[in-house]
Amino acid sequence: MHAIRESEPMKNPTHIEQTSDREIVITRTFNGPARLVFEAWTKPELFTRWWLPKSYGMAIVSYEMDIRTGGTYRLALQRGTAEPMVFHGKYVEVTPPSRLVWTNEESPDGPVTTVTFEEKAGKTVVVVHELHPSKEALDRNRGAEAGMPESFEQLDELLAQA
Repeated sequence: MHAIRESEPMKNPTHIEQTSDREIVITRTFNGPARLVFEAWTKPELFTRWWLPKSYGMAIVSYEMDIRTGGTYRLALQRGTAEPMVFHGKYVEVTPPSRLVWTNEESPDGPVTTVTFEEKAGKTVVVVHELHPSKEALDRNRGAEAGMPESFEQLDELLAQA
């Protein structure tokens, strides 16, 4: 449909696009093999180091993940002494190191998220599809993608240390 925004010029930009009235697609190339990028998404000790943008001023206070088809996750974020925000769902598909699909069940408006990891010449193209149940659900959940460029920059930093 139309481009929403692109991150500031950098080595590997993050592209965010609304491809339909129900779907957002986020694409980024990472310097590293798919195996390492997939691990950064699926190992709690790595995931918690990059996923939440530092500029949000929040912390991941708990993260439980059973990453297998049919497994579940629960993620709690907190700022200061405020009540934690909890995200949870289940893994619909886990195909290492090429694909993850999970539900977002904290509200009836939660999208199904599909992430693919495609290795090309030692780099990995990651494509995140967020498919919402309706146009209205996407409209109500706008903004979730805004932090992805910063999160992905944090993932770049983590991968550079590997």
